[in-house]
Amino acid sequence: MHLRCNNRNCAHTLDLHERAVACPKCGDLLEVVMEAPKQDPAQVKRMWLERRMSNASADRSGVWRFRDLLPGPYSLEDLVTLSEGNTPLVHGLKTGKSTGLDQLFFKHLGWNPTGCFKDLGMTTGMTEAKHVGAKIVACASTGNTSASLAAYASRAGLEAHVYLPSGKISLNKLAQALEFGAKIVEVDGSFDAALDQLLNTKNDDIYFLNSVNPFRVEGQKTVIFEMMEQLDWRVPDVVICPGGNLGNSAAFSKGLEELKEFGFIDRLPKLVVVQAAGANPFAELWRTGADELTPTEHPETVATAIRIGNPRSWRKALHGVKMTGGFVMEVTDEEIGEAKALIGLDGIGCEPASATTLAGLRKLHAEGKLDRDATVVAILTGHALKDTDYILKAHAKANEARLAEVNG
Repeated sequence: MHLRCNNRNCAHTLDLHERAVACPKCGDLLEVVMEAPKQDPAQVKRMWLERRMSNASADRSGVWRFRDLLPGPYSLEDLVTLSEGNTPLVHGLKTGKSTGLDQLFFKHLGWNPTGCFKDLGMTTGMTEAKHVGAKIVACASTGNTSASLAAYASRAGLEAHVYLPSGKISLNKLAQALEFGAKIVEVDGSFDAALDQLLNTKNDDIYFLNSVNPFRVEGQKTVIFEMMEQLDWRVPDVVICPGGNLGNSAAFSKGLEELKEFGFIDRLPKLVVVQAAGANPFAELWRTGADELTPTEHPETVATAIRIGNPRSWRKALHGVKMTGGFVMEVTDEEIGEAKALIGLDGIGCEPASATTLAGLRKLHAEGKLDRDATVVAILTGHALKDTDYILKAHAKANEARLAEVNG
């Protein structure tokens, strides 16, 4: 295993454990190049299932249980884990009817230790940080990454620094970062400004743990492994996910590509990425067919987790969308709100960014673009309690509208 530049025209390689988040030759992002497991796929699948019966710390993790397709080697005792993963695949009932789908499933990553998918990448990223001797770990965040980094840094005994756009994150998420002992650095401007400030910090002691870190992607790709296992290895027709900084989209495409390359599956589902209309540079890139992404200068959406104007993993995500025959789309804040309320009525619950997936499916259904017999897995990235302010305001507004209607 080694690191390789994501730019196929460069393809520069580095040692697996070199502390770099970008190619020193061309500046593009890096990725971990995996080797096929020594056992055949059927044997590996059985081994993954058998580990679910183990009480060993590494096996209780829904990430490290799949360590045969993860970087290493690490001592199992040195893994930084909070038993992340093991998240449910829930059948959509009312939500399925709203999309005309009989086989709609939600992969709810909000059931992770800090309430969002970030934990899946943080366990691998923090384990690597500890392995290379880091003392300080840092990230820029719209909130979820900061909470996850703070929790896993505390677990690893490392100092955590989180760069946050001032006044633009959910207080629920800020409270988590504070609870886990992170040092908060407030930045004027958006998430993109916070990330730029962090990346321009000249401190060799800091280990960067945003999704530009290739080890974060490795943990997040295990969502695909666990999803396939839950579907008894029957490949769905569509996997649909929210699009913010596009680390998840990149991770899912990498997981799918490796499963296909190593013989675990015989075809790929379409990967569909949904952005909010106010923070939609990737959707614009797809719509126009441009070769380069044009950042959204002032991103704005109620879905704060994906309020990102300059997604750094767009090339990796674009590769995945094209490779799977998928596409990119956008939905409005109003459509997000309607979808989020409908998910709640299914007894599931999620933060606003997650609801972009159902909003996208409802839009496709209205346009007659969904096959009723299709099997679709919609990714929910965060728990409903990640942004309670949004829920309370939405219901207060709905009550005001009802009172106004009653009073004529």
